Amino acid sequence: MTNRNFLFLQGPHGPFFYELSRLLIAAGHSAHRIGVNRGDEYYWKDAATYTAFDAPMSDWSQFLSAFMAANEITDLVLYGDTRALHAAAKQEARARGIRIHCFEEGYLRPYWITYERDGANGNSQLMDMDLDQIAAQVNQPDAAQPDAPALWGAMWHHTFLGSIYHANVLFRNGNYPNFKSHRRETVLQEWLLHCKRLLGYPYELAQRRWATRSLLRLGAPYHVALLQLAHDASVQDHSSISTMREFIEVTAKGFAKGAPAHHQLVFKAHPLEDGREPVGKIVRQVAAELGVSDRVWFIAGGKLGPLLDRARTAVTVNSTAGQQALWRGLPLKTFGRAVYSRPEFVSEQPLHKFFAAPKAPDRGAYLIYRQFLLETSQVIGGYYSAAGRRAAKRVVIDLMLADCGIYDADGRKKVTLDAKLTVVSG
Repeated sequence: MTNRNFLFLQGPHGPFFYELSRLLIAAGHSAHRIGVNRGDEYYWKDAATYTAFDAPMSDWSQFLSAFMAANEITDLVLYGDTRALHAAAKQEARARGIRIHCFEEGYLRPYWITYERDGANGNSQLMDMDLDQIAAQVNQPDAAQPDAPALWGAMWHHTFLGSIYHANVLFRNGNYPNFKSHRRETVLQEWLLHCKRLLGYPYELAQRRWATRSLLRLGAPYHVALLQLAHDASVQDHSSISTMREFIEVTAKGFAKGAPAHHQLVFKAHPLEDGREPVGKIVRQVAAELGVSDRVWFIAGGKLGPLLDRARTAVTVNSTAGQQALWRGLPLKTFGRAVYSRPEFVSEQPLHKFFAAPKAPDRGAYLIYRQFLLETSQVIGGYYSAAGRRAAKRVVIDLMLADCGIYDADGRKKVTLDAKLTVVSG
């Protein structure tokens, strides 16, 4: 077996990347980590394999090139592939023929994570595959597929680990004088937002239950608009919409113009919405300006499944939650690039016509596509809870060590579906 040298850059908050590196070492390979702040360093428990990058960002490419050469790096491991550090690293890796492993949140959230080679989301190899190619590669086209779960997943774990990460960056970052976040908020603002979210759970829960109960008791037809995190890479790098205000305004205007007068519109906040963009306030302002305040709702966090179960349509920029709508056969309208943004699945109607008479997706074609994802890039588990990490690592380690990529048609070694569809909780 040829020894391979894995280089990990920034990963999801928490110990997932470090734990994954231990499995690679156990398999006879080497693992290195470059960190750019104290939060990165905190979650990597092996000082001997950790290297701090404390220089200005302008030095990153030269530093990385020298590190890859000196350590004979064969594999690059990333979480998200569009932030500046990672985009430059991908370019360097491709120039050197280094294999690129990309992790992301699950395309079929919440009980899956995504693992791909070379790129994710709008940079995924899926974007270049048509449905005929996909259908030809499905191993078990008639397999019973798991439901789209109603629960998001380990929300408390996610928020807690994020709080620890940002606290380390805020209070212990002296050895990284040149660190700048890839987001517009300062480290202090990020940390305070995480703390605010932890403390605000009781109020959010009460508001959500009241709004959901009131909506369902009304008994009126409704449409769901899936809000996203405005700073998310999918929105910033793979769509023409840059803020949730813009999405709210466009959606509400289309609804006011085209939807029947007795229909309702529900803006559903992202489960990790932390208030950096006051989406609830924006929804109320826009609805008032358009004269539809009595028909527009805002629901913070919580379960998406039960809301979609009764909905007429769904609208999103390019949220992975759009796949929960497609799983239910709901007409779906999008405004950005996503791995499911295909004419067979999403409506190409103008928004006001979509609300008036929506085009339904080809659900048969979507089920084949979903099965392909389950057999390839979707790994059961999660990044933020211990149980979720254990489940994901059991599968993803072999995908990383396989010679062929998960979408390679010839000679691909697939993990059996039985191993990938064991749902874990928490």
